[in-house]
Amino acid sequence: MPQYNDMIELSVEDMDLIETALRGSAASLSQAALEDGKDGSADRENTLRRIHDLLGKLHDQKVFYRPKGGVYLGG
Repeated sequence: MPQYNDMIELSVEDMDLIETALRGSAASLSQAALEDGKDGSADRENTLRRIHDLLGKLHDQKVFYRPKGGVYLGG
């Protein structure tokens, strides 16, 4: 059985493109759900949930700037 590649090589630009595409897909699915009213399909809702979860995983892997010295005030 084949295994997944653990050494994925994506640049920051690649990740930004993926994130932008996922946000665009989520926006178009959400817009379609609004136009259809409350008759949204379970498949569309499942896809939106999966996109949202994947965007969360991408966000959690980002390394944000934190100064080395001094007190850090987040905000």
